[in-house]
Amino acid sequence: MIDELVNQIEARFGELEGELQDPGVISDRQRFAAASRAYRDLEPAAKLAAEYKHAVDDAAGARELLEDADDPELRALLASSRERIDQLEDEIRVAMVERDPNDEKSVIVEIRPGAGGDEASLWAGDLYRMLTRYAERRGFSVELLSIGDGTYTFAIKGDGAYSVFKFEGGTHRVQRVPETESQGRVHTSTATVAVLPEAEDLEVNVDENDLQIDVYRSSGPGGQSVNTTDSAVRITHKPSGIVVSMQDEKSQLQNRERAMRVLRARLYERALAEQQAVLAASRQAQVGTGERAGKIRTYNFGERRVKDHRINLLVHNLEEILMGELDELTAALQDDEKRRRLTDAATR
Repeated sequence: MIDELVNQIEARFGELEGELQDPGVISDRQRFAAASRAYRDLEPAAKLAAEYKHAVDDAAGARELLEDADDPELRALLASSRERIDQLEDEIRVAMVERDPNDEKSVIVEIRPGAGGDEASLWAGDLYRMLTRYAERRGFSVELLSIGDGTYTFAIKGDGAYSVFKFEGGTHRVQRVPETESQGRVHTSTATVAVLPEAEDLEVNVDENDLQIDVYRSSGPGGQSVNTTDSAVRITHKPSGIVVSMQDEKSQLQNRERAMRVLRARLYERALAEQQAVLAASRQAQVGTGERAGKIRTYNFGERRVKDHRINLLVHNLEEILMGELDELTAALQDDEKRRRLTDAATR
């Protein structure tokens, strides 16, 4: 069965290589983009398939030569080839597990204070700094969309951003002594993080007739025109009730464009949740209620540790994690996702 899968991988990879050299595909932006994505997705499995065939050839050659004469080096080659073949079978199956179709997308992240009053707002700011530092460390670009009242909305742009940051969606709980706490008592508070795959215009069709667009005067600090012109924009999508407000830019046009990006991302995620109620968590399920019990991760300052409750992983490098060094947590969560997808595929 693995040999059939390897042959299918090689055949499909060859087809994609041909498509990427086809003038008809190259001239069609959508077809070329789709073929390029498919090629990138299949390339790791194709490399494993080529290595598998090489190991099979080595084992077959060693067996054939051993029929004529016993040789320690040939026996060692046969043993190592068989061992590598077994490893490659598992690696190929994992590589071919169906990926999340949104993994290559950029994302829009929304961080909001949860339970805990002022401390929750401070914690939301800490999470904002943690995630933006992590994005920069991973080579993604960060675009701030809106900040206000302890809420942070920003885009993380680059291929594969969703595959990294989707694991940050949920309620993050912190246990620490607030600076304002004179008695030195540990305070527990939360902030919610929503990670939305950024939708392209072609993926979400927003009817202008479904929108109520209000403009108003911005409030808070800013440039000289922020508080003197009607540059702030609030867009209400009437069918869904989703409301997005933007006021950080001086230009009404810029605020409208940013609000539409967030609206499209929310509508796209809602559509995914409706289509895949079991496999794709809705935004409300992702962020939960913000209550202390509905947590994905706990950051304990007193013991300098972080625990991810989804995979029961405990690490003792709190300071590094808050500085954006989340690679260990992300890798563990990605491995867990692959195992679950492989199990699901095997039971279908």
